[in-house]
Amino acid sequence: MITVQDLPTVNASLNSVATVLLVTGYVLIRQGRREAHRKVMLAALATSALFLVCYLVYHFQVGSVRFQGTGTIRTVYFSILLTHTVLAAAVPPLALITLSRALKSRWALHRRIARWTLPIWLYVSVTGVVVYWMLYRM
Repeated sequence: MITVQDLPTVNASLNSVATVLLVTGYVLIRQGRREAHRKVMLAALATSALFLVCYLVYHFQVGSVRFQGTGTIRTVYFSILLTHTVLAAAVPPLALITLSRALKSRWALHRRIARWTLPIWLYVSVTGVVVYWMLYRM
């Protein structure tokens, strides 16, 4: 049974899975495998949506968790956290616009925004795992 205390680890796992799916989706589209790309990117979106639900449940139950590190590592942590948080707020609208354009077969517009969405989404997924490790495992 998963408890609220397990959710940070679940969230880091979901971010890791999203990272793998995003990279896989990129490779698939570069190979011209559009249908496989579509399925993998929908799985990435579902994984990130599940992450968001778990994240919100955790923080509504627990509140914020204070970083215990001091000195240089504290500065590094907050630098990563700041960029992660700002860009994380951009991912849902970017992902939904990118998805909407794909569903409407507006390929030129889809590609134009996907060039921004992918690296931002990847950064957020990877730094989500980094924040987890720094906050709960250091």
